[in-house]
Amino acid sequence: MRRKIPNLGALMAFESAARHDSFTKAAEELGLTQGAVCRRIAQLEDHLGVPLFVRLPRGVKLSEAGESYSRRIALRLDEIERDTLALMSQPSRGVTLELAVMPTFATRWLLPRLARFYAKNPDISLNLSTQTRPFLFDGSGFDAALYFGLAGWPGTQAHLLMHEDSYPVCCPSLLKRRKSLTPEQIAELPLIQQATRPYAWRDWFSARGLLVPRDMMGMRMELFSMSAQAAMLGTGVALIPAMLIEEELREGRLAIANAHAHRDDKAYHLIVPEHSAASEPLARLRDWLLEEARAEAPRGPNSYALRK
Repeated sequence: MRRKIPNLGALMAFESAARHDSFTKAAEELGLTQGAVCRRIAQLEDHLGVPLFVRLPRGVKLSEAGESYSRRIALRLDEIERDTLALMSQPSRGVTLELAVMPTFATRWLLPRLARFYAKNPDISLNLSTQTRPFLFDGSGFDAALYFGLAGWPGTQAHLLMHEDSYPVCCPSLLKRRKSLTPEQIAELPLIQQATRPYAWRDWFSARGLLVPRDMMGMRMELFSMSAQAAMLGTGVALIPAMLIEEELREGRLAIANAHAHRDDKAYHLIVPEHSAASEPLARLRDWLLEEARAEAPRGPNSYALRK
C-alpha cells in the first residue's frame, strides 16, 4: 500500500516557516522565492486537509494543528539529517555504532579513553548522544547504551562495568585550613543535591549514624558537572563520584571534605539489545569497555593528592 507521506520539499518549507513564523525567512533559508514556499505549504495543507497557518494582514502564525505537527516534523527531519550524516561519515568498509550515554560519565571517563579504542578498532566509529533514562531500543536509532542504574531492561543484556564511589567535595576555602570535615560539620553546610541520586545524601549520613532533617534540601542539579561547578564556586558541598572530577581534585579546585564514600546497589552498565548481542562490532566494544573498567582499580581519597 502506498504510504501517505507528503512531499519532502513541502515538509522542509513548512518546518522552516514554522520555525521562523515567516514565509519570507523560510524562502531565504531554503534559497527559494516566497511564492514557491507559499505554494509548497498550500500543497501540504491540501494534502493534509488541515490549515497549518493562520494568514494575518501582516505575516502568518501557526494554527493549533500546525503547532503540533511542526514539533513532530522537526524531530523527524532531525533524524533524517542525523542518519544521512552518519552514513556520509562512515568509513567505506567500516561500521558506525550509535551509543546512548550519560553525559558526565561520557565526558570524563569515556572520551579520555576513546583513542585507545580507535587504535584497536580503526574500522568502528562511535556516535555519542545523551540519554539519561531507560528507553526502548526499537525505533530509537541506538545500538547500545551506557547507563547508570539497575540492570533488567526488557529485551536486553546488561554488562556490569563498575560501581561509583561518591565523596563529599567542596571548594577548599570551605575547609578553612582543616584537612577534612566531620559528618556533623558537613550537615551544617548547604548541600548540593543531585537530581539523578535524590537519596544520596540521606544514605551517606545514615551510614555515618546521623539523622539529618535537611538531608534532601538544597539546590538540585541535573548533571554532576553542574554540581561540581556549583561546589567549586563555594555554594555548598556536593556528593560526586571521584572518577568524574579527578582533574578538579588534583588541581585543587575541589577538595574531598570527608574520606567516607557513598556506594549504592546501582552501577554503570553497557546495555545491548538481545537481538544485537551477537553483533561483532558490539562485541568488540563490550570487550574493550570491560577491559578498561577492570583497569579502573578502586581508589581511595588519598590518591587524589594535589599536584606539586
